[in-house]
Amino acid sequence: MQHIHILGICGTFMGSLAQLAKAKGYRVTGCDVNVYPPMSTQLELAGIELISGFDLSQLTLKPDLFVIGNAMSRGNPLVEAILDQGLTYTSGPQWLHDHLLPNQWVLSVSGTHGKTTTASMLAWILEYAGMSPSFLIGGVPGNFSVSARLGKTAFFVIEADEYDSAFFDKRSKFVHYQGRTVILNNLEFDHADIFDDLAAIQKQFHHMVRTIPHQGLVIYPQGHEAIEELLALGCWTPQHTLSLYNHTADWVVQDMAEDGSQFSFRFRDQAVVKVEWSLLGQHNVNNALAAIAAAHHVGVTEEVAAQALQQFVGVKRRMEVLWTSPEVTVYDDFAHHPTAIASTLAGLRAKVGSDTILALIEPRSNTMRMGVHQGQLAQACEPADAVLWLSPKDIPWDIDEMIAASPVPAESCATILIMVERAVILAQAQNKPVHIVIMSNGGFGGVHQQLIKQLQENE
Repeated sequence: MQHIHILGICGTFMGSLAQLAKAKGYRVTGCDVNVYPPMSTQLELAGIELISGFDLSQLTLKPDLFVIGNAMSRGNPLVEAILDQGLTYTSGPQWLHDHLLPNQWVLSVSGTHGKTTTASMLAWILEYAGMSPSFLIGGVPGNFSVSARLGKTAFFVIEADEYDSAFFDKRSKFVHYQGRTVILNNLEFDHADIFDDLAAIQKQFHHMVRTIPHQGLVIYPQGHEAIEELLALGCWTPQHTLSLYNHTADWVVQDMAEDGSQFSFRFRDQAVVKVEWSLLGQHNVNNALAAIAAAHHVGVTEEVAAQALQQFVGVKRRMEVLWTSPEVTVYDDFAHHPTAIASTLAGLRAKVGSDTILALIEPRSNTMRMGVHQGQLAQACEPADAVLWLSPKDIPWDIDEMIAASPVPAESCATILIMVERAVILAQAQNKPVHIVIMSNGGFGGVHQQLIKQLQENE
């Protein structure tokens, strides 16, 4: 039994990889500086030994291979020792490429937004169709309750992230996956900590496009300028286009409800099929259309895909309802880019009408912390009635300056405690239902639990 030791094992991607390796029969151990639930619980239940920190005593484990996560950097004591002693190491994406993806039909879901949700939809459609796919997703799909598993067929659904692979491999993760069915869901500037501009991201996407076989399929939204520019650099694979409005696309949505809770679609001149489901927002309809098109490429009919989506229960942290009372509903959402914030709030507004929407936002992602999108963030919140921004001391831009340009009432909060107090006061001041949307790509200092506790006490 080959033994792998994973550095940075508690990250979503590396933790999922660890579980797949264990299921494949490898002995798996790992270490991280943040060894805590829920990932630590998942790993322990899988029988994976976890070590807190990067102590050099881990070298005595003598694994066959070290798998180094992209959160690891030069200067880490264990990384330095591995390099000094000439031990064998690889990145997580490369390990997947070498050990799990050979002979698999990889369905790769890429894009700036919606990767987790679209990959979850696609995995569920294939599961519903009896195709038992393997999958590795950067979140927990409600229909499965795990972020990764080995299936019983050659189909492998993977969330294809453009972030880099490791400190020693600056290529995007998705370059390693060699997808056969590839969704390019959207493309905007993000990850300003590793990409200089949109062109740099397009270059990485084109590296991926170069690996898609001629008998594969590229799926993308018609008229998306950034994607069409990268495909113009060269594409050797058939393409299917998507559109919510333009009937010249291969896959077209029609009769969409304003809140996205129902829509119809068709493929070229085929029959129109209707979907009524629990998700909201135009962005999720677009995600669904991409998942339907990808599933169709591997043999799932439009009717079966629609039936599957009607039983799709969403993904944790994607407008997940955490708590509800007759007056207040609290949601948890992963949105951390202006486009995602705007589309999520717009979808909720279309559903709740004139109810009050209060957004609590943490500028946590590297791109947000750098202030790259500060000029767009205030406007992205326009569908809300009020916004509370956490104001960390160590960001290099002025949140109050952004707030001054906000089209809706907005405040900065120096601490989580202040934010919770203000949110409760604002909620109590309303004479109609209130929807509180908590938006962050991290734990947000436990604001979810603190807010719900305070709301419960005030009930």
